[in-house]
Amino acid sequence: MSHTETADVSRYTYRVTWSVEDDEFVATCAEFPSLSWLADSQPAALQGLVDLVADTVADLAAESEAVPEPLSERSYSGKFNLRVGESLHRRLAIQAAEEHLSLNQYVVQRLSEAS
Repeated sequence: MSHTETADVSRYTYRVTWSVEDDEFVATCAEFPSLSWLADSQPAALQGLVDLVADTVADLAAESEAVPEPLSERSYSGKFNLRVGESLHRRLAIQAAEEHLSLNQYVVQRLSEAS
C-alpha cells in the first residue's frame, strides 16, 4: 500500500471505546459503520481498524466501487430540512417567541447546547 492511501484513510473519523460486552476496546469508523475492530488496548484497536479500512478502501478501488469521502473533507452548506410534526413545531415556535428568538436561532441554540 502506498503512503498516499495511508494518508487518505487517516482522514476518516475513528473512535475507540471500551466494550463491556466484549471486555475489550472497540474501534469504529463513522464513514464505514459496518466495520469495527476489537483489541486489548486502545492503540491496537485503532491500528487494527485503520488497517482494515485501508484494505477495504483498496478492495473498493480495485472493484471500481465508490470509496466514501472522509467527513472532514466533505462540504456542508449549513442547511438541512427537518420534519418535526405539527405539535412539536408549535411548541418550538412558542418557546422561540418566549425567548425573543427566531425559530431558526432557537433550534440552532438548542442543538449547540445538546452537542
